[in-house]
Formats: sequence, structure tokens, C-alpha cells
Amino acid sequence: MKVVIDDKYCKGCNICIQTCPKNVFFFSKLRSQNDYLMPVVKNEDKCINCKLCEKLCPEICISVITSDVVNNEV
Repeated sequence: MKVVIDDKYCKGCNICIQTCPKNVFFFSKLRSQNDYLMPVVKNEDKCINCKLCEKLCPEICISVITSDVVNNEV
């Protein structure tokens, strides 16, 4: 599993931090391309593929990629 935040579109709303049941996301000082403070993925291994972050992100900038897709990206 891979969790990706697109720094081109993230506006730092932190809905992903608030809704993730496994605390995959954390506050950071990392800035998006539009200079918003954005979250970081810290506990990717705890992700249960519920995709709440994808579904609730208002900017549609989070992708949860299953291991099947990650392994075939060669």
C-alpha cells in the first residue's frame, strides 16, 4: 500500500488527519506548491485501505494505491 498526497493541489485542510482511523497522517511544516502547510504520511504501514482520506479530501489530492498497483509500476 502506498499513500500519496499531491503537493500541487493540497490546501492543508487536514481533513485526512482528522478522519484517518489509523493515524497515517501527521501535521508538518512541509509546504505545498501553493504555499499551504500540508500533512505528511508517516504511518503508511498502518493504512487499512478504507480510503476515507481519498473520499473526504475536498481537493481530491490523496491517492491510496494498493500493493497490486505498486508492484506493477515497473
